Amino acid sequence: MAISTDSIYSHKIWNETELSKIVPGGVPFPLLSDSSGVVGGQYGVYNAATGTELRGRFLIDPDGIIQAYEVLAPSVGRNVEETIRQLQAFQTVRDSGGRVATPSGWQPGKPVLYPNPDLVGNVWQVWSVEEAF
Repeated sequence: MAISTDSIYSHKIWNETELSKIVPGGVPFPLLSDSSGVVGGQYGVYNAATGTELRGRFLIDPDGIIQAYEVLAPSVGRNVEETIRQLQAFQTVRDSGGRVATPSGWQPGKPVLYPNPDLVGNVWQVWSVEEAF
């Protein structure tokens, strides 16, 4: 979901006139209004003096635990592909029961790491061999 201090009407127009041209049919998730800034305040992105929020991205797992977050000034855009990659990485780790790790730049279908005492200090060797695949 996406939440901002904009009104539901502003979200509707933005989705219909802008987002639908970028994402066919518009974004496939709800756009919610936080006009009072309560939700933004709880996440530390609401500025009460201006009534606006910074651009925050929070990846929250099914247990309600924030696994990652990024907060940017409104003038800097985010990278949707990187967000999706991170979601896939978190899902891969979760699906493994925490038995695997996804190294920097990991992509779905690429090898994962299996943390263990022998891996400490040798990640570069393991990853460089696995990268050859």
